[in-house]
Amino acid sequence: MITVALAKGALLKDSVARFAKAGLDFSSILDPKNRLLMVPSSCGRARALLVRNGDVPVYVAYGQAQLGIVGFDVLNEKQMPVANLMDLGFGGCRMSVAVKETSGYKSAVELPHHCRVASKFTGCARRFFDDIDLPVELVHLTGSVELGPLTGIAEAIVDLVATGQTLRENGLVEIEELFYSTARLIGHPLSLRLDDGLIQNVIETLQSQKYSSSET
Repeated sequence: MITVALAKGALLKDSVARFAKAGLDFSSILDPKNRLLMVPSSCGRARALLVRNGDVPVYVAYGQAQLGIVGFDVLNEKQMPVANLMDLGFGGCRMSVAVKETSGYKSAVELPHHCRVASKFTGCARRFFDDIDLPVELVHLTGSVELGPLTGIAEAIVDLVATGQTLRENGLVEIEELFYSTARLIGHPLSLRLDDGLIQNVIETLQSQKYSSSET
């Protein structure tokens, strides 16, 4: 039996749809009345674990799930020992540096040395600022990161941006993009090596879906 880790939230509906096309139907997990965190597929060949986005690579890394779908932002932040198998192409957003519109900064390298930068993604932020050789103090926030520059706790933020509307409504502007994040199919390396063909069949079906979508 295959165990798949699926993230609650924005990626869930598309993730369920992709696996359904690969023959693993977890559609019951989308039922608003569902309270199960471990949901069997209708075919009986697999089950899905419904977990928080940040926990998907953890379950896969420890082998409690053989496959999972997670945003590249989380994958990059967690740096877990999992196989990054495929870019699924949905759930797109940018990881960006943003500042107050009135700050005058046009790029990240213009930020003052040792300034404070607020983020939920401090790992991604640290690697980025190290790469551009700019020493900063990172402030870890778990929500409403946009408040950082508005309250003065930070000069800038590093956060995910989809449409940019929340930034604009709060007087913030993007000045640099770290990377573009999409949903990724990940796998447990040992499970992939020991696979009797069942996991590989699912992966190949998902790959064929991707190529079919790109050709249309």
